[in-house]
Amino acid sequence: MTDFLVKRFIKNSTDVNDPAVRTAYGNLAGAVGIFCNVLLCAAKLAVGTLFGSISITADAVNNLSDASSSVITLVGFRLSAKPADDEHPYGHARIEYLAGLAVSVMILVIGVELARSSIGKILSPTAVEFSLVTVAVLLLSIGVKLWMAAFNKKVGRRIGSAALEATAMDSRNDVISTAAVLAASVVSGLTGLELDGWMGLGVALFILWSGVGILKETVDPLLGEAPSEELTDYIGKKVMSYDGVLGTHDLMVHDYGPGRRFASVHVEMAAENDVMQSHDIIDNIERDFQENDHISLIIHYDPILTGDDAVGTAREWVKELVGSISPQLSIHDFRMVQGPSHTNLIFDTVVPHNFPLSDAALRKRIQSLVETHDAGETKYYAVVTIDHSYAAIPGACKTDGKE
Repeated sequence: MTDFLVKRFIKNSTDVNDPAVRTAYGNLAGAVGIFCNVLLCAAKLAVGTLFGSISITADAVNNLSDASSSVITLVGFRLSAKPADDEHPYGHARIEYLAGLAVSVMILVIGVELARSSIGKILSPTAVEFSLVTVAVLLLSIGVKLWMAAFNKKVGRRIGSAALEATAMDSRNDVISTAAVLAASVVSGLTGLELDGWMGLGVALFILWSGVGILKETVDPLLGEAPSEELTDYIGKKVMSYDGVLGTHDLMVHDYGPGRRFASVHVEMAAENDVMQSHDIIDNIERDFQENDHISLIIHYDPILTGDDAVGTAREWVKELVGSISPQLSIHDFRMVQGPSHTNLIFDTVVPHNFPLSDAALRKRIQSLVETHDAGETKYYAVVTIDHSYAAIPGACKTDGKE
């Protein structure tokens, strides 16, 4: 069904990096969410009112909140597709995050109100009439929500939308809460135990839990979360695939909303190469990312000496020494200044944010390793600049336990 709807309503559906195609996916997901949730809300509200069930009524209101969130998502996708203007030169794509934030706040408010009503039903229980119609409506709801969870998850992953993946999670939670309401209705009908208020409270707690989850999903990118390991790994490997590129460092990624990424990176290339040729390679890399990945990439050119054997040898053993402290550490911008009594090795060390050593302790450790390194008659000193990474670095930070 998902593939049928995509083929029927979205042109060029495979080009998910195209902002217009991405907006079309968002519009489709919003329309499907509104239609299904309004249908389920009407059915549950009628059954809940007819048979006096607060838990079914609560589930109906939950579906109404889901429909409202679909409206906000639909509007958010449309507004986020607006082109850049003088006041917003980076576009309006972050409106999608704001739409998710509004949805989460609304869900939290509804959850609190439903919890209050359910507690009242627990304190003053009333009999709930059992009916096969109730069972049929709840089973229909479970089936529809299972499909909606799969639909939103598939579309969300296809276009990289955290909002739609959160909606899929919310639909999955709805399946659990509706199953709980169904169980309460059956148990109450067969045993006479009044579980309606308790199940209504359970539904309210699920709504609150979902709202908190969506809140986190939308606040994190607004605060400036680190780019994913997959994205940084992809950018690094693609840049390194070009002939003439010897290394990369200082990658920074700025997220201005889904499909609106700006990035900068330093690229190391041989200083002996023709400058115009190196500049041409850099231009081609930037154009490749813009046209094929919709990432505005700016590259800083770092020339390094490759014809000087002494510099190359020193760079390699310094890299090994720094790596012995932690595999998470790397060096760049390596230079060697020779003097009559000693040689200065000048370089930057890239450090992840969760590194256990302070900048001063790490710098002292590196300097000690360099100065005690057996290099024959030559005396080396390290001039180290600590460079903190703004991109995700895989794995946990580990040191050799020395400071």
